Amino acid sequence: MNILSIGNSFSQDAQRYLHQIAEADGFTLQCANLYIGGCSLKTHHDNMLTRAEAYNFETNGSFLGPLVSLENALKARSWDIVTLQQVSHESPDYTTYQPYLNELAAYVRRLAPKAKLAIHQTWAYEQGSERLAAFGFASRQDMLSGIVSASQKAAQAIGADYYIPSGQVFGAMLDSGIEKIHRDTFHATYGLGRYALGLIWYKTLTGRDVTDNPFAALDEAATAEEIALAKACVAKVATQYGL
Repeated sequence: MNILSIGNSFSQDAQRYLHQIAEADGFTLQCANLYIGGCSLKTHHDNMLTRAEAYNFETNGSFLGPLVSLENALKARSWDIVTLQQVSHESPDYTTYQPYLNELAAYVRRLAPKAKLAIHQTWAYEQGSERLAAFGFASRQDMLSGIVSASQKAAQAIGADYYIPSGQVFGAMLDSGIEKIHRDTFHATYGLGRYALGLIWYKTLTGRDVTDNPFAALDEAATAEEIALAKACVAKVATQYGL
């Protein structure tokens, strides 16, 4: 399976362990990410129109050389799934998604007609983060509520084949007592945070069970208890969506 994310650092976080989780399950999966830090749907849309060679093209976590355009990437191989997402601080506001999202989805379908589309639900900032107040959110729960509402509307608007509930997995982990899943109050931690994102992506996009997946070689160590709790949170959220 070939997956391409039209994203930013949040899709970079989500993909860090995805191919390794798949490999541990005996499943062949290649993950590519079009990376511009802090990139919004509007900027992706502008780059689409100008054919700007503005993206770092990452495969399985490694940069592959010169910058590429959206067109280059979409034509680079036969993609099975293409993911789209809004930049984190605009994710709770659906008015920032359009018309850019619909036009990007149409572009993907034209250049990669075999690919299924997925909306990546981003996550809320850490409670106490200065960014929460700066962008007008009362709490992490307030931000997440907006993200869920807006991203679900986005999925409906483009007729997405998949909806990846990353933000709700993070919310469930914090509610369950895991204290630290943000490394700088907004990105995922290099260990458990990124690991949980990889699990929910793998579960959503392949339908395969992650409960007994043995991969645990994280860049930051996590205890067996933390890994088990992350898997339980992923299973809980996946069940809510019938995954």
